[in-house]
Amino acid sequence: MTTIRSAHPADAAAIAAIYNYYVATTTITFEESEVSAEEMASRVTKVISSKLPWLVLEEDGKVLGYAYASKWKERSAYRFSVESSIYLHRDVRGKGYARKLYQHLFNLLRQSGVHLVIGGVALPNEASVGLHEKMGFQPVGAFKEVGRKFGRWVDVSYWQLRLE
Repeated sequence: MTTIRSAHPADAAAIAAIYNYYVATTTITFEESEVSAEEMASRVTKVISSKLPWLVLEEDGKVLGYAYASKWKERSAYRFSVESSIYLHRDVRGKGYARKLYQHLFNLLRQSGVHLVIGGVALPNEASVGLHEKMGFQPVGAFKEVGRKFGRWVDVSYWQLRLE
C-alpha cells in the first residue's frame, strides 16, 4: 500500500539515498558531493521548522520518494511564494508517484495560504518538464549556463503555479 506522510528526521537516510543517486549521476541537482544522512536530517528539520511541508511517499514501509516546499526568498514580501522540490527512487519513476506527491504537497500549501509555487528544472529533463506541465505550471523563463557540472554548462528553466 502506498501512503504519503510528513517526513521526519528519521527518514533522512532513505531520503539521502534517493537524492544521492541524482547527485552522483545527473545534472538534475547542482549539488556535487553526496549528502550525509545527518545533513539531510538537518535539511528536513529546517523545512519543517519553517512551517512548510516535507512529505515522503512510502510503500510497504519503504520510502520511494519525497517532495517539499522551501522559502523562495528570505524577504518578508516573498512569504506567500515557495519553491518546490521532488525526487523519486530511480526504480519507480513513471508510475504516477510524482503527481500524487505534488498534489498532496500543493493541497497542504493551499491550506496554509501559499499563493505561488516556483519550480526550477535543470535542462534537459523531459520527465520534470512533463510533470510540471501536467501539474499546471507555466514556464516563466530560463537562466542560460547558470551551473556547471560534469564539465558542462547547464541551463535552468523556471516554472510557476498559482494556487489561488
